[in-house]
Amino acid sequence: MLGLKLPTDPRWVNIVEKNIEEILTDHAFCEQKATSTAISLIVGFPEYTDLVQEMVALVKEEISHFKMVHDKILERGWTLGRDRKDDYVLQLVKFFPKGGSRTTQLVHRLLYAALIEARSCERFRLLSEELEDKELAEFYRKLMVSEANHYTMFLGFARQYGNKTEVDAKWQQLLEYEAKIMSNLGTSEQVHG
Repeated sequence: MLGLKLPTDPRWVNIVEKNIEEILTDHAFCEQKATSTAISLIVGFPEYTDLVQEMVALVKEEISHFKMVHDKILERGWTLGRDRKDDYVLQLVKFFPKGGSRTTQLVHRLLYAALIEARSCERFRLLSEELEDKELAEFYRKLMVSEANHYTMFLGFARQYGNKTEVDAKWQQLLEYEAKIMSNLGTSEQVHG
């Protein structure tokens, strides 16, 4: 369903289980960045009314997810750690060239967002199925469903605003590129690392 070309090695969960505090901190910041992305789409493309409406709802949902993850951190007696760079996203956003029409820029941003949500969904599925901590596994199962909805929403908007044939071709190229990035990741307790 997600179309990812390189699945995450299930052994990634073993890395995560050795440092749950780190994955929760990274996850919290991923939710914060997702909130920021939705806000930036509102600010950057206010004329796309249906997108703005969905992004307003997404801001509320993502910030509530941030709070849920932060609450998990606090419940375990920890504090939110510092954010760190996300090599996955930094490499991913190099795929499309800068510039182009506003519509092209919007479509590219929507495709990036769709892919980030798809990879998060895939990782959350793994956590929901493989974590020894059953309470945390159930937490990730619920969030996995949200990530899948976000992925399809962003991809749907990209197809709506761009030429569907071109968007689908770009999407496939981006998926191939992302697989190359992922071949060098999966060794840290980060949602995308």
